[in-house]
Amino acid sequence: MDRQLKKKNWTFKRVATVGGIGIFVVFVAYQVLFADRRSRLKVEREKITIATVSRGVFQEFIPQTGTVEPSRTVYLDAVEGGTIKRVVAESGAMLKPGDIVLELSNLNREISVLDQESNLTQSINRIRETRLQITQNALRQQESLITIDNALATLKPQYERQKQLFEKKLISKQDFERTEADYFANLKRKEITYQAYKLDSLDRLRQIVQLDQSERKLLQSLENVGKILDNLVVKAPIEGQLTRPQLDVGQSVNPGQRLGQVDVVGSYKVRVEIDEIYLPRISEGLRATTNYAGKDYGLVITYVYPNVLNGRFPVDMNFTGETPSGIRRGLSLRLRIELGQSSEELLLPVGGFYKDTGGNWVYVLDADGNRAVKRSVRLGRKNTEHFEVLEGLKPGDRVITSSYENFGNNEVLVLN
Repeated sequence: MDRQLKKKNWTFKRVATVGGIGIFVVFVAYQVLFADRRSRLKVEREKITIATVSRGVFQEFIPQTGTVEPSRTVYLDAVEGGTIKRVVAESGAMLKPGDIVLELSNLNREISVLDQESNLTQSINRIRETRLQITQNALRQQESLITIDNALATLKPQYERQKQLFEKKLISKQDFERTEADYFANLKRKEITYQAYKLDSLDRLRQIVQLDQSERKLLQSLENVGKILDNLVVKAPIEGQLTRPQLDVGQSVNPGQRLGQVDVVGSYKVRVEIDEIYLPRISEGLRATTNYAGKDYGLVITYVYPNVLNGRFPVDMNFTGETPSGIRRGLSLRLRIELGQSSEELLLPVGGFYKDTGGNWVYVLDADGNRAVKRSVRLGRKNTEHFEVLEGLKPGDRVITSSYENFGNNEVLVLN
């Protein structure tokens, strides 16, 4: 006999219990399978800096400080030592070429110059005396030839007449032989004298050339010796402004001692000391900019000095256009020296994050801007304003660029 089963009724309590269990199971399953278990950290928005990635012109440059200098400076160094006899021009004076700056006295040097001048003058006089003797000897030889020619002019016709008379037995043999002997003796004398004159003439030419050369050298030496005393007078070599140390009458000056400098006024260059790590990348023609009195000015590297001192090397830069008005020697200018050509790149503003991540990752904000998630990136070149982005970011991405020092290893930042 069958027993009738009593139908169970679903009460509200039972439905609620079963439903709660189901929801709990679904929640646990979601947490296990789909929930975000990344570490999080709450951060106050006003304490961070957020920058937007964008495309723009990237120019790699290095910031440097340069010193304004005159475009040309000529130094005044003592050629001769001595004591200051007279100071003519004061520091700051405007000079023209040849203006006297100061005068020196050096008694020993002056006596030495007089002795040298005397010796040179004596040597020159001896050369001139030798030349005169050579000339006089040539004149005497010429005079002898003239005398012989005059004698032959008389003896030749006399010899020819007496020869005819002797042949006709009209004069004695003794008279004819006397005339004949005189005539032929003068012919022989002329031949010997003329040969000696020719040989002496060649030697005279050689001696005269040597004497002339020696005289020119001695005269040049005499002129140079005279200029030695001119070195005791220090003069301005160019037009410009004088700068010199304190110099007093009676003060001793050594050879080679710097007595001042003359600077060209109104034309300036900028001397920059650059870290040696940039030496391979610095060359003549690189450009730079500086801001002075609220206005930008362009410069170009005109000379790179080869010497490195204390880890730095100097370069000279000239203004490419207008020179800032009011600048003076010694003024410091902040410069941005461009390294190579500019190009359009994906740019991320610089910030303190780099020292914490080495540029390997950044926190990128999500679409609603309430969270920032760690993302791997690859950065390239850097200037004072931007990093070059090579991988991991796209235009419009918003990145936390301030320091990550207090964020630990959390992968997600929740912005309050």
